[in-house]
Amino acid sequence: MAEKLPKGVATVAQLAEFDAIIDARAPAEFAEDHLPGAISMPVLNDEERARVGTLYKQVSVFEAKKLGAALVSRNIAAHIEQHLLDKPKSWRPLVYCWRGGQRSGAFTHILREIGWDAHRIQGGYKRWRQHVIEQLALLPPQVQFRVVTGATGSGKSRLLEALAARGAQVLHLEELAAHKGSVLGNLPGQPQPAQKGFETQLLAALSALDLARPVFVEAESRKIGRLQVPDALLEAIRRAPGLCIEAPLAARVDFLLQDYDYAVADPDWLLERLGHLKGLQSNETLERWRALIAARDFPALVAELLTLHYDPLYQRSQAHNYESFGAATRYASERLDAAALDRLAAEILATSA
Repeated sequence: MAEKLPKGVATVAQLAEFDAIIDARAPAEFAEDHLPGAISMPVLNDEERARVGTLYKQVSVFEAKKLGAALVSRNIAAHIEQHLLDKPKSWRPLVYCWRGGQRSGAFTHILREIGWDAHRIQGGYKRWRQHVIEQLALLPPQVQFRVVTGATGSGKSRLLEALAARGAQVLHLEELAAHKGSVLGNLPGQPQPAQKGFETQLLAALSALDLARPVFVEAESRKIGRLQVPDALLEAIRRAPGLCIEAPLAARVDFLLQDYDYAVADPDWLLERLGHLKGLQSNETLERWRALIAARDFPALVAELLTLHYDPLYQRSQAHNYESFGAATRYASERLDAAALDRLAAEILATSA
């Protein structure tokens, strides 16, 4: 028998029943992670939360509650005035805080007193986080992954986009991680999400998939930048059948010069990133690459990076980690521009099961 919930309380399974999801936590908590589609309406901002917490620890619970009540009341009033006065009586908001306790309880109580059918999430964000972890262990083994492999610079991420444009299901991990998965993979002006936020995005992407249809995904390492791919997802991808893109070195160099145009436009950034290869490449090699950057001979630099660093690394990693690597269906392309990748996507969809 399902647990009977108190009035005004809902579970994470009921999210779709509400018109809006309100995150009552502090802005820093919201920035790290939040429920998909949630609106930030903090009942305490970051500084106020710290003040109340300090008072709680150093003075007394009673003094902390007095200050907290004054601040929470003021902030809820501001949210109602600024954002909610146009909502009809039929509007149904769902509110949450860290544990579904005082912050969301206070906000929900006031909304219900006004006349809205407001609810708070049982267990708050903490329960949502448990749900994310549970589902990221359960969902990946159910997905029919098709793993796109190929040496660095083969256009795998762009191929995923071409496949998606042709109606295929795609899980674009590097897009979700805001990183291209290599030492040069940081995207300028676009920080990576927090690990928790990344996992929430992953769950949203996985939940939207039709499990009866295949899903194309790029072969990834355990980490994409500083983010870790959840174990169950990584294992499901590594067990899945694969397809391999084969392109000549010249085409891969041309592709990377276009795809990493921001890197070649900023030699200082490029030099800093190449410094991370110290210990993996000889000092002589690194010095030669610095000279190529100084001479702005980027085609020669990229060719050497591929042949001396990325290709051997990729070969070892794929052969060791991906069961399908040796038996993957090969798709050859002499070029890797948008038109060529679109033709490749059409060929893959026409021939892969």
